[in-house]
Amino acid sequence: MPELPEVEVVRRGLATHVEGRRLVGVELRGHRVARRHVAGPEDLASRLAGRRVAAVRRRGKYLWWDLEDGVGLILHLGMSGQLLVEDPALPDEKHLHARFSFEGGGPELRFVDQRTFGGLALTDLGHDGVPLTIAHIAPDPLEDAYDRAAVVRRMKGKDSAVKRVLLDQTVVSGIGNIYADEALWRAQVHGERPASALTKPRLGTLLDHATEVMREALGEGGTSFDALYVNVNGASGYFDRSLAAYGQEGRPCRRCGTPIRREQFMNRSSFSCPRCQPRPRRVRAAGSARA
Repeated sequence: MPELPEVEVVRRGLATHVEGRRLVGVELRGHRVARRHVAGPEDLASRLAGRRVAAVRRRGKYLWWDLEDGVGLILHLGMSGQLLVEDPALPDEKHLHARFSFEGGGPELRFVDQRTFGGLALTDLGHDGVPLTIAHIAPDPLEDAYDRAAVVRRMKGKDSAVKRVLLDQTVVSGIGNIYADEALWRAQVHGERPASALTKPRLGTLLDHATEVMREALGEGGTSFDALYVNVNGASGYFDRSLAAYGQEGRPCRRCGTPIRREQFMNRSSFSCPRCQPRPRRVRAAGSARA
């Protein structure tokens, strides 16, 4: 699933194209694209037609349209979802699942999803404008609602591995595997160190690094390891060229020259520098396997 910078790139592209415009046609193909809408795709399409898109919003990795009247449309990108602004005359993509046309004509918006994990969901919005179905998701570091001091306190109170806490979307949202590894490398902290063992200033610095690296990635269009991640114009991001830890196994650490290592963590890969980010002793003593 795309992480915060990639979703924000898509959000900005969508905002330019759809904000303030009224939907005049919605075509949904198959049931999977609307599987989160119990009444089915026909009902969803009819409820969307004629509505005005007041704003395109995001929290963490979640993207939605504010359709006014306290209703929103969540656009789940899943693992391979693409939202593409296209000329209506162009041939349909093989994995086209939804088409949106707008009052006044011009380019249409297409939802293409090869792996079909994404989809659309109509939901009520809370008093803060956030969909009720994701109300449990914490604000992300690029939001005005983000409270750095409060997040530090929550992290300090957890004995779990600090990387696990960074990935916990109920603590702070938007930080995924790639940017967690980059932030930990910058902070010179191993991801399996207990969050409670770190000082509050160091936790704050770690969060600042996560914010910094995501802003940098956003400036370069996101990170595109998978050709399926593109912005609304079909272009890929190129922050992967700037990664210091994630995906760099065997390459010299940019800080000390030690080869970057890859380890298994929560059924995924973690990348770190053995010298700059030593493993905590209690994890080593417990006999944790290395990848």
